[in-house]
Amino acid sequence: MNGANSAYNMSIVDSYKRFMERNSDPRTENWWLMSGPGPLLTLLATYLYFCTSVGPRYMRDRKPYSLKQPMIIYNITQIIMSVFLVYEGLAAGWWNDYNFTCQPVDYSYDPKAFRMAGAVWWYFSAKIMELLDTVFFVLRKKNRQISFLHLYHHTMMPICSWIGVKFLPGGHGTLLGVINSFIHVIMYTYYLISGLGPQYQKYLWWKRHLTSLQLIQFVIVFYHNFTVMFGDCNYPKFINFLLALNAGLFLYMFGKFYYQSYVKVDTKKNDDTMDIGNNNVTLANGKTKEC
Repeated sequence: MNGANSAYNMSIVDSYKRFMERNSDPRTENWWLMSGPGPLLTLLATYLYFCTSVGPRYMRDRKPYSLKQPMIIYNITQIIMSVFLVYEGLAAGWWNDYNFTCQPVDYSYDPKAFRMAGAVWWYFSAKIMELLDTVFFVLRKKNRQISFLHLYHHTMMPICSWIGVKFLPGGHGTLLGVINSFIHVIMYTYYLISGLGPQYQKYLWWKRHLTSLQLIQFVIVFYHNFTVMFGDCNYPKFINFLLALNAGLFLYMFGKFYYQSYVKVDTKKNDDTMDIGNNNVTLANGKTKEC
């Protein structure tokens, strides 16, 4: 029995090695965290364990850290990184060369192809850096902001971008990175202004529109990957399916957040306004009196 199990395990290992040798891009195999999935999965497991267990327990009896200066530096760094990624994605392909209908991966050492591969790796590195978003929430005791949506988003994006660097550093799927980085320029600008202090809150009236841009992003990514599945394109349709599926899940979850945060709140405000207009005021205890 032990011999059979050993042979089975060896078969799995051999299959894994053959798959990686056959499908991974040799240009990126020696880049940071690209040796295999183990280092990334260990990092993400540590991240989730800290943010859901160790971190909150550590902060339970402590005052929240301010972290104002580190977060200002962090947000400025993220803005610069996002601008860089948009520029690189456009310059390496999407501005002039890439086809929006179908764009295979160029695995050559052509300068533009190699530049795009580098841009995909930098995008992956940015997703790793963004894990600090949640760490800051924990250290500032903002645990209510650590939702399932937040954790899912920050866990899946490094995994998806790692797959991109390892197997498909270029081609059709990279439009996601360009659009997402553009949204992050706006998003981290919002975070930067928000972190400057209460006196700047009056400049943050556009938060709702930021969420709308995120929803538009997922619609574009879904359409861009879903439609190519039904055409003749030398790009893995399984990856197109996964990207479209992930975009659909994000669209649903962000759409639910948008509805609960804005549409439902607006409806409640309108109902309250109608109550006041009818000379009814709802008290803190839930009872109603006539004015």
